[in-house]
Order: sequence, then structure tokens, then C-alpha cells
Amino acid sequence: MTQNNRPAAFFIADHPALDFLNSFAAPWGQDIEWLQNGQDLLDWLEEAQLISSDDAKQIDAQNSTRQLNQTAQTAIELREWFRNFIVKNAGAPIVPNAIKKLEKLNDILATDQAYRQIELPNLKWQQKRHWRDANDLLLPLANAMGDLLCDANISLVKNCGGETCGMWFLDISKNHKRHWCTMSICGNRAKAAAHRAKKRKSLE
Repeated sequence: MTQNNRPAAFFIADHPALDFLNSFAAPWGQDIEWLQNGQDLLDWLEEAQLISSDDAKQIDAQNSTRQLNQTAQTAIELREWFRNFIVKNAGAPIVPNAIKKLEKLNDILATDQAYRQIELPNLKWQQKRHWRDANDLLLPLANAMGDLLCDANISLVKNCGGETCGMWFLDISKNHKRHWCTMSICGNRAKAAAHRAKKRKSLE
């Protein structure tokens, strides 16, 4: 699916690290890639509120299209590495052997030049970062992944029950009974399919 006819990116996962995984999905049975180039990556990060509009403009001005496109490809590789980790470990506590594989995230995070400033006149902490090059765009992604692993309950990470969907979410529902990315995309479709199957069976 091309940039011209693809839908807006989905932010339905209740965690940005899982929303990042969902930047490639097939909610209607056809693969959709929302990170086709560097501009896509900047737009997605801003929509996900992982960078500010000012950050996006600064990074765009500091880097060439080629550099941004290369970083988008690196971000995709990071996404698919993390997807593989989540596929193997979601739904249960992370075992020690799996934890050893997370050094990749620490390697990225070790390059961060983040700092805090006092926002005036509101006297509130404000998180800032020295943006050096396009690859620094991996930092908010690695931070989101670390937050999911350290501060969320990975046992509640689930894959949508839709046959072709593939989207992930953190089930923060009251009884942890969420099955679908959204009812409008997969839930209603599954209900309709079940209704048709029940109707066919009654006619046999």
C-alpha cells in the first residue's frame, strides 16, 4: 500500500512501544508500512508524542533526506528485532535468558544526551535532548521499549485476535479481557463472521 492511499497510523496499543510495532500491520489483510522513509519516521514520532514538533523541525533541518531515510530503515530493523522479542515473550514474565538479549537497547540508550531543565515560569521539569544526528531518533523508541519492559506488565501484552491483523496492545482493561485491536477494525468483523457461521450451521 502506497503513502497516497494508506490510512492514518494507528495508536491503539495503550503503549508507545507497541504502537511502534503496529507501524507495520495488516488490519484489513493487506500489509501496511507506515515508515517508508525518513519523513514518515519524523511524522510518526511526532504523532506518537515521542518527539515535539520543534524537535521534528530541528532534526529535519539538520539532516539530509538520505540520512533520514537511512535512519528510517534502521528504525524498521529495530522494530522487527523488538517484534521478534515480543512474539517470543509476551503474555508471561520474561525469563532470564531472554533478558540477556536486551543489551541492544542498552547500547542505543548509552548514546543518549538527554537532560532536564526547569520550565519557566511554571516551575516544572521539562525533558530535553541534544539532537546530534538522524540516528538519535532511535532514542525515544528505545526509551519506549525500555519503559514497556521495566514499568509495564508484559504478561498483559497481547496480539489482536483478528486473523490477519497482527497488531499488538497492552491490555489495561478492567478484567484483562480485551481481544481486539479495536472493535471497529477486527472485533465487529469477527462478530459478524461468527454470526454468519452460526446461521449457516442452523440451516444445515
